[in-house]
Amino acid sequence: LSRFFTPPVVADHRNAPVNALGYLRVMFAVDDIDETLERLRNRGAKLVGEVVRYQDSYRLCYIRGPEGILIGLAQELR
Repeated sequence: LSRFFTPPVVADHRNAPVNALGYLRVMFAVDDIDETLERLRNRGAKLVGEVVRYQDSYRLCYIRGPEGILIGLAQELR
């Protein structure tokens, strides 16, 4: 068995930071991150941080859904 001491384990995933230990998030590829964000915000999702660009490859962001689940969105740049 192993145990993590740092960072501390977050018992309530709804307030966990994006780098928390465990399977607290899922990531989806989307065609248009701005359009997807607009639709999800209308359904209660909240943007965590901001939309960022990773090199010339992706636009990425995290949102938190109504149940606190952390969801990543990735738009491939072509």
